[in-house]
Amino acid sequence: PVPMTITAPRITPFLWLEGRAREAADFYVAVFGAVGDARITEATTFKQGPAAGSDMVSFLLDGQPFIAFDGHPAYPFTPAVSFVVSCETQAEIDHFWQRLSEDGQPGPCGWLQDKFGVSWQIIPAILPALMRDEAKSSAALEALLQMSKPDIRQIQDACNRG
Repeated sequence: PVPMTITAPRITPFLWLEGRAREAADFYVAVFGAVGDARITEATTFKQGPAAGSDMVSFLLDGQPFIAFDGHPAYPFTPAVSFVVSCETQAEIDHFWQRLSEDGQPGPCGWLQDKFGVSWQIIPAILPALMRDEAKSSAALEALLQMSKPDIRQIQDACNRG
């Protein structure tokens, strides 16, 4: 038999969180684990050296690896980088929107900033196809611009009217 090999992705998001790496990893695993595969894969507390006392936690969210690190000093996140969560149903949108915006900051058009300062875009999975459809893209975008949390039915209704 041929041995199975698992290769790590070339690119892994690395979250620099001052003193909150384990808290953030646990939070994200709980949020994504409620609707899919999410788990901590490794956790290390550095015992010596310049990172002594810091945690580094590797975790998976729907198969996407992440690393959270207790870096010092804190470097703030900005909305210039965000993670897109594509949702098949309104129930998924509602779940991610509610959980990720807890103690965070909801924004327009499906954007939010969570309690750690990380930006997320919670979008209906149908949105990219609607945006590529010349007959529907303007109506889809206009509907989305009127929303904070996306509503699939309202976006579809706007496209059917337009």
